[in-house]
Amino acid sequence: MKLRAPVAFSMLALLAACSPSHSQDAQKFSGTGFNDTLNAPSRVPDSVVGMKSSFAPVVKAVAPAVVNVYAKGVVRQQVDPFWQMFGAVPRAQVQQSLGSGVIVRKDGIVVTNNHVIAGGTVFMVVTNDRREYPAKLLLADERTDLAVLQIDEKGVFPTLEMDDDRSLEVGDLVLAIGNPFGVGQTVTNGIISALDRTDVGPGGGSYIQTDAAINPGNSGGALVDMRGRLIGINSMILSGSGSSSGVGFAIPSALVKRVVDSAAGGATHLQRPWLGAKGDTVTSDIARSLGMQRPEGVLVSDVYAGSPADQAGLQTGDVILRIDGQPVNDSASLRYRIDLMSVGQTVTLDTLRSGKPVSLKVKAQAPAATPPRDERTITGQNPFQGAHVVNLSPAVAEEIGVDPFDAPKGVMVYSIDSAKTFAASIGLRPGDIIRAINGKAISSTADLEAVTKAGARRWQITIVRQGQVITATFS
Repeated sequence: MKLRAPVAFSMLALLAACSPSHSQDAQKFSGTGFNDTLNAPSRVPDSVVGMKSSFAPVVKAVAPAVVNVYAKGVVRQQVDPFWQMFGAVPRAQVQQSLGSGVIVRKDGIVVTNNHVIAGGTVFMVVTNDRREYPAKLLLADERTDLAVLQIDEKGVFPTLEMDDDRSLEVGDLVLAIGNPFGVGQTVTNGIISALDRTDVGPGGGSYIQTDAAINPGNSGGALVDMRGRLIGINSMILSGSGSSSGVGFAIPSALVKRVVDSAAGGATHLQRPWLGAKGDTVTSDIARSLGMQRPEGVLVSDVYAGSPADQAGLQTGDVILRIDGQPVNDSASLRYRIDLMSVGQTVTLDTLRSGKPVSLKVKAQAPAATPPRDERTITGQNPFQGAHVVNLSPAVAEEIGVDPFDAPKGVMVYSIDSAKTFAASIGLRPGDIIRAINGKAISSTADLEAVTKAGARRWQITIVRQGQVITATFS
């Protein structure tokens, strides 16, 4: 609280324009942003009017666009194999989840967190005036933890304008709006504690950190600035107790907009562009060895042949500093900047090569689907019976969330049929990479199918699982 007090006083000055003595300016508030008066520099309040200023004008403008999201799904409870022998069967159980969401388009497009709707088949959106609308799922993306719903009823809905987050600064005041603990719409205030947090979250994104209280149920809710613009979707917290400890994270609106635009354009999944280069975060030691003044950027360690980076002339040993003027601080922020690009878009890479600045134009492309996927289902009396296999390529690696550089070429088990198949009974898993069968190297799905159709009395198979080579024999 000691850090928040002086910042709050600065905020009071900014909101003074909404006080009774500024009634004419207050009438200009449109619901999507304040008038130019609010762009004045921050200062300590110099009047009683300033001290009585409030967040209320912002809340009144943005609250109608923040909704509750309910998801309902049916799951089957697991039954102990012992009781299955006596006829016990899995029972269906209805599970429900509650979170928050934000209406971002007037036709009723709602964005929320993927983990709010995961496993759901029936969705309901409830506005802050308690109207209920059925909704359908347009797109869900686990890596960004974002999902897009469409209200299944015609109408013109209140929305929030999305900020591109380029003007955000640490110390800016923000409001978090959502439905914590299911108690109803709640507003908390705080500041932006940090930007470009890349060392948190499962997807390795770039997050806005805030000390505005975020609790269970706030997921998918809005993080807004003092102009009533959406700057992020609240996603997660760091806490030892499960409740807010002042360390919350929001997905920046730039990425939110990218996902929403994809869904509104008819896409059922987010198509990510591919740079085709990997590298390491520039540390102090690396910066010193390269003669850099300070550690920044990503040192390129490999370039995929034929990739967009290769075509643009990026080389091993280059240091990527910025993409379209936005800083690249580490490997995670490089991936984030690439995720913001659309396929076909051309961006500028500012790099250092042998200590000299080099600017490159890169055209974003979809990951290469070479070799062709060639998905096949293995049949017959062999250890792979029931396995669906595909050829590995950058496109497949991206689809399963694996770095193409970390996925060796070969054949991968994509999925496995029921537990009654050989592949399931011997313990094969989706993601296993098949290296060899009976001493014969497997380089394509056609190779695998040919070997298994030939048959054998004894099978020795070699697979790679999470980087570990495993060899087993079956007869």
